[in-house]
Amino acid sequence: MKLTIKSIVALSALVATAIAPVLLSANRASAQPEGTKANYIGVGVAAGVTNGGENNDAANFGGNIQGRITTNKAPVSLRGAILFSGDNTAIMPIVSYDIPITNNANIYAGVGYSFTEKNGQATPLGNTDAPVVTVGAEAELGRGIMIYGDTKVGINAYENSSGSAVSIQAGAGVKF
Repeated sequence: MKLTIKSIVALSALVATAIAPVLLSANRASAQPEGTKANYIGVGVAAGVTNGGENNDAANFGGNIQGRITTNKAPVSLRGAILFSGDNTAIMPIVSYDIPITNNANIYAGVGYSFTEKNGQATPLGNTDAPVVTVGAEAELGRGIMIYGDTKVGINAYENSSGSAVSIQAGAGVKF
């Protein structure tokens, strides 16, 4: 497998978003971590790191609004994400499987679908509707404060291209 600068950057960013909340969390891990069951909504940045090769699909920088609703009965969460740039918005419902790594932090992997507001106009995650997979981490920093980071991959997320789009998100939120 030939590694390119883009794939090295994307892989490095994926690893960084997965471990950053753990390194920044204040509590020590116990023998059996409980993770976090916090419901939250947050805002942050979103950076597209791929390009589909056509007009209106260049990698771009924007923002994100993300939220999580979970249950105490299963390690599954419903997540919502909105990635936006100056030209377009992608809205994503996602179902994730959450794995506790400390008493106040989780890593997660999920699947969903990206609905673009205007097909053909760039978002941080491509320029057309597409299936999405995500991997990330989240942690409670203190009373009511959450931080999160994840990487999303939109499968065939560019018009007129079979390329997949990759976007990296990070942000902070409040528990509810």
